[in-house]
Amino acid sequence: MENWFMLSMVGKDQPGIVARLSASLCKAGCNLGESSMAALSDNFTIMMMVHWEGRQEELVNVVQPISDNLGLTFNVHPVPGKLEHHRQPDIRVSIYAEDRKGIIEDATTALADAGLNILHLDSNFDEETGSVHPVFYLHIEGTLSRGIEPVEQALDILCEEKQMNIQLIPVNPSIK
Repeated sequence: MENWFMLSMVGKDQPGIVARLSASLCKAGCNLGESSMAALSDNFTIMMMVHWEGRQEELVNVVQPISDNLGLTFNVHPVPGKLEHHRQPDIRVSIYAEDRKGIIEDATTALADAGLNILHLDSNFDEETGSVHPVFYLHIEGTLSRGIEPVEQALDILCEEKQMNIQLIPVNPSIK
């Protein structure tokens, strides 16, 4: 039987988190699958698929000392999974706008309504010298469920109505 768990961890960023975590999990008999890790401000966050032959409670007992040693909080949840199930994005969208409340909601709602399934989203802002408001940016990768035209139309509306500067890049060669 395949026992896959989603391990999520978060805490203060420090050198060696990934190396120490992966080494400890492998030594305990875990097989590591897909993962997503990122530094967010002074924090580090991890989402990782972990294959473990035992029960969830046993995996929690494996992760607890690692978490305590690294000063991270964690959750372990059973998930259906397998070693490889990575989906490649069809498109990449970069959005730049004057920072304001609601930018992520505006963009993601319009894209979801246009049939985009978001696989990855990265956001941040840059404070430019002399600028009254920082520039907020979003980089989104996703798969298309209704083709590229509805997404192009949604992005045109965002540019016009929300004063966003947007770049759309097809990354799947079959997308025209």
